[in-house]
Amino acid sequence: MIISENNVVSLSYDLRLATGKIIDKATAEDPLAYIHGVGMLLPHFEAQLHEKTVGYKFDFTLTPENGYGERYDENLVEFPKSMFLEGGFPEIDITVGNFVPMNDSDGNQLQGKITEVTAESVKVDLNHPLAGESLHFVGEVIAVRPASEEELAHGHVHGEGGHHHH
Repeated sequence: MIISENNVVSLSYDLRLATGKIIDKATAEDPLAYIHGVGMLLPHFEAQLHEKTVGYKFDFTLTPENGYGERYDENLVEFPKSMFLEGGFPEIDITVGNFVPMNDSDGNQLQGKITEVTAESVKVDLNHPLAGESLHFVGEVIAVRPASEEELAHGHVHGEGGHHHH
């Protein structure tokens, strides 16, 4: 069966940065499963696998433009510290390196990384953690099957490999 729209695809892979550091992986025993063509994964990632079949071995690199974008200085935002103390983040430890859930102007959930804390303010980096990185994927297509109506309705895979951390 070939990989096309609305098929569930299971993959094993390693994801490396340009430095060679592995930052994510899925194994044959614990694969990443996704529904092809519904926008779950990066479009350029899916394009690399389109119309491939089980056993296809892939090895490709996504540039930042085709991945999570470049890093932008305007995504480094400073907030008054009081906002965190009063404003409903009591459970969050305001420490450099920690992540804070925030929403952008479109209501999309972002993970802001705290980069600096002063007496008055908290600086948060709203760039995607992988912004500016080239993403090198090496892996194999393990399985391809039609998605069930229920999976298509819910927009994600059920059962083995479903509800993965991506």
